[in-house]
Amino acid sequence: MTATLISPPSSELPPSDHEFAEVIHRLEAGGSMLPDTPENLMQIIGIYKAYAVPMDFYWRDLLYIAERVFLNPLPAFKYFLPQEYLDLKNHYAGDDADLRIWRGYATAHHELLEFMEKGELKRKLPKLFHHLWHDRVNMEFAEACMQAMFWHGKDMGWGKFHDYLESEEYCANADRAIRAYFKGNPIMLGLYKLFPDMFLEQVRQLSYYANLGLFWEVMAPVFFEISDRYDEGSITTVPEAMNFLVNGIFAIAGRPIYHHVYIDGECYEIIPKSKGFTWLYEAALPYVEAVFYRTAPFRGTKSYNAQAGQVPLDQKDFHYGILYADVFPVGTAGIPPTLLMQDMLHFLPPYLVEYYKHHCRGEDDILIQLGISFQRSMYNVTSAVIQALRTALLYPLDDPNPRHLMANRKFFEAQLDRFKRSEARLRDIQRQEYR
Repeated sequence: MTATLISPPSSELPPSDHEFAEVIHRLEAGGSMLPDTPENLMQIIGIYKAYAVPMDFYWRDLLYIAERVFLNPLPAFKYFLPQEYLDLKNHYAGDDADLRIWRGYATAHHELLEFMEKGELKRKLPKLFHHLWHDRVNMEFAEACMQAMFWHGKDMGWGKFHDYLESEEYCANADRAIRAYFKGNPIMLGLYKLFPDMFLEQVRQLSYYANLGLFWEVMAPVFFEISDRYDEGSITTVPEAMNFLVNGIFAIAGRPIYHHVYIDGECYEIIPKSKGFTWLYEAALPYVEAVFYRTAPFRGTKSYNAQAGQVPLDQKDFHYGILYADVFPVGTAGIPPTLLMQDMLHFLPPYLVEYYKHHCRGEDDILIQLGISFQRSMYNVTSAVIQALRTALLYPLDDPNPRHLMANRKFFEAQLDRFKRSEARLRDIQRQEYR
């Protein structure tokens, strides 16, 4: 199956001379960086479905840690979600949703609940046994994403969320919560008095737990719905899948980002909703920048020795996200993307299972193939973000003014300049043989 080549959308503009001219012309025609083939569409939709189920756990547990576990010095059971959070209604699914994105139900997904009960072993055993056997959802992946957002937060230039974490108002709000949490515990209060910055830094990180949890609370129903529409036959092309994401981005852009902590039945607003932080600028765009593009070299894959020169000096030059990843060396035990692949493996739709049977070198290869499909799917998500930014900041694709069309082109070219690095996988995903 081959993609149809797309010519420049307007005779008003000469063809682009960019290295990725064909991709730019595709974007100008309303397409995605990912070629529009039935095989690509099947892979990315299957991945969205397989990702949505563990994501339904991720967002719930991130909020549980941010709101309830908080500063527990021994959070041994932070991955053991209480029933209250499994029953927590997603604001974007169910009959009483704030905005109904997924036509399904608002509580935890049934496939997730079945896996939590029996795991890979398909046997109902004590929860602690499944946990210690690592037969569970890998929240370590979610925490790695949160840490990437936290670490890159100040350097990304999106929103004002990270700056607020350094403000006097934030520190005062955090102080009230810390003192309430350790009320009656003179040892911890004494440590807080001795090392206040250490405690405040932990609270700042917990605010990113809340940030990412609220971001993924939106993305899970988006991915469930796009999967359902593909199954129904109403999404039939890669651009249609991308545009569904674009419309979702605009529909939910203003969703509040906040951090509340619940202590002894009282709510402490560390980041109040009234601050006006929004989903698009404080969560979605920072997530794409920190996780898709940057992250950090995974342990065992690069040397952190400054003399080796394998890690850039500037954070803005980091390029270790899924858009750049060489999936084979990254796909080793304990590395966050592989933990996600392991999670998604449990929830693959049947058509994707069948596809991998024909395109894998046995079961040992399936996580690598999953990683490559995930890479394709995230290039499509990134395309949606690029198209959404172009819509918000520049001009319609069918604008009759050639100067406006040229402004759009320069925007697309600047975005694709980031993929000129040899590590970028944009070249690879143009080929169906990349497996």
